[in-house]
Amino acid sequence: MERQPPDAEPFRLLFVCTGNTCRSPMAEAIARRRIEDLGWSRVEVRSAGVGAIEGSAASAGALRVAAARGLDLSNHSATRLTSEVGQSADLVLTMSAGHLMRVIELGGGDRTTMLSAFAAGDDEVWGDGIPDPIDGPDEEYANTFDVLDDLIGRVLARIEPMVHP
Repeated sequence: MERQPPDAEPFRLLFVCTGNTCRSPMAEAIARRRIEDLGWSRVEVRSAGVGAIEGSAASAGALRVAAARGLDLSNHSATRLTSEVGQSADLVLTMSAGHLMRVIELGGGDRTTMLSAFAAGDDEVWGDGIPDPIDGPDEEYANTFDVLDDLIGRVLARIEPMVHP
């Protein structure tokens, strides 16, 4: 990826999970806050789910854990991953290999990798991905949130040369 000129279109980052009610909404909120804290103005962040039911709210556990960390997911509305949604992003980061395969099937493979692999700086690493806390206790959501927060910090450091003048 090349560095963006100052008048370039925004860099579009998309996080993908299954239902777009737990992991990817938390990742989206974490990334937005970190990007705001960094003062970046030309980065847009979205999330979607390969099996999302359009308009679903964030899960109760995600809402509670995010709120405890100062993030508000109360207005989240799930988005189903479509070819158009995937192809509108400059970088698609998935929570698992299965999500990655679905994005590839929809034509977004050249801009897609697993979040954990991209954060590690090795787009070829597959691994287990980010565990899904759905229907688990708040501790599982908190652990997932912390993993996402760490990985997103690494992702932003990696894309900084491309998006920040």
